[in-house]
Amino acid sequence: MGGEPFEFNGNVANTKLVTNLPDNACVEVPVWASKKGLSPVHVGDLPPSCAMLTGLTSQTEEMAVEGALTGNARLIYQAIAHDPLTASVLSLAESKQMTEEMFEKNRAYLPQFDRVLV
Repeated sequence: MGGEPFEFNGNVANTKLVTNLPDNACVEVPVWASKKGLSPVHVGDLPPSCAMLTGLTSQTEEMAVEGALTGNARLIYQAIAHDPLTASVLSLAESKQMTEEMFEKNRAYLPQFDRVLV
């Protein structure tokens, strides 16, 4: 709206800002806010160890989105099972049980999943 330019970290679509992550994935990068609007800053490649984990997270999120849009409960379960944090604390059987319980508790809000077969 005016005033001095301000830099902050913001979540934006990856338009080649982080070059070793998928295009259009949500990435957090420095953003300049000024009278001209918001301008995300090109970051380039993340270090390989960061890109590996961030890439996996991006892929599991894409899997979950596809599952939600298509009503495929198995994709939701697979995304949950592949999540590094979930996998570090739950077995596959526990992840499956948690996913089934989530669907059961939220059945009224998830009409695209008419039959849940995880």
